[in-house]
Amino acid sequence: MIERVSIDDIEIAYRISGPSRHGVPVLMIMGYGGLMEMWPPTIVETLARTRPVIVFDNRGMGYSTSSDQDYSIARFAADAHALLRALDIERAHVLGWSMGSYIAQELALAHPERVEQLILLSASCGGAEAVWPDEAVWRRLVDMSGTLEERIRRMFENLFPPEWLRETPDPMQVFPPITAPIDDANLLRQADALRAWPGVCPRLSEIVAPTLLMTGTEDVVIPPRNAWIIGERIAGASVIQIKGGGHGFFYQAPEQTARYLAAFLDGEQVHPHPGGF
Repeated sequence: MIERVSIDDIEIAYRISGPSRHGVPVLMIMGYGGLMEMWPPTIVETLARTRPVIVFDNRGMGYSTSSDQDYSIARFAADAHALLRALDIERAHVLGWSMGSYIAQELALAHPERVEQLILLSASCGGAEAVWPDEAVWRRLVDMSGTLEERIRRMFENLFPPEWLRETPDPMQVFPPITAPIDDANLLRQADALRAWPGVCPRLSEIVAPTLLMTGTEDVVIPPRNAWIIGERIAGASVIQIKGGGHGFFYQAPEQTARYLAAFLDGEQVHPHPGGF
């Protein structure tokens, strides 16, 4: 069930799965253009077996409202922090994908007392130290033209490697049903926030939360080298690379991803299995 809470200048829409108030909750932060209902059910359900799992729509996306305040990664992180406060959650495991990983890093730096463990999927720390995608990839990301089918095709080209797309007749089969609205104007505001983000690479050594990074070997949106750039700067961080995975590797291998995430959250050592999925 979708619920809403007022924070600052907007309303955040969210949903909580799993046992109420049992264990440290997981806050899952979606990426650019993402909606909370886009998380693979396998991952949410696996993590929710033993702890609350909170998913939500970033401001201006899905069922969350917007305002005339400027969009920025820091503001998105402040929204996530305000959501935790509104739900009376003192500490949470924080998981972010893509742009959500930017938000998660900013949250961990601004409010370390709130972050139990940090999980970064398809992550970059931004700035001059990061490895950026080709210009053609960025153009595909922000291209709002064409029919819905053309836009979905471009999304698939960003999320998944060509070989996987050739072997998967209907890529939509890996996505849960999407019912929430996407406002193109707010999507462009998110894109502007991505461009303007100065990054946090020089500050990563300040992160004290145990950290896991996961990346796909074929990610063209946030090249996999970025995971090691972050991992080398956060003490004790672990990096897992999914062979054959694209930017949306966890859609390609939800069960494998869920096992790694659950093991890490349970305090186990995570070791990548040789080979792909």
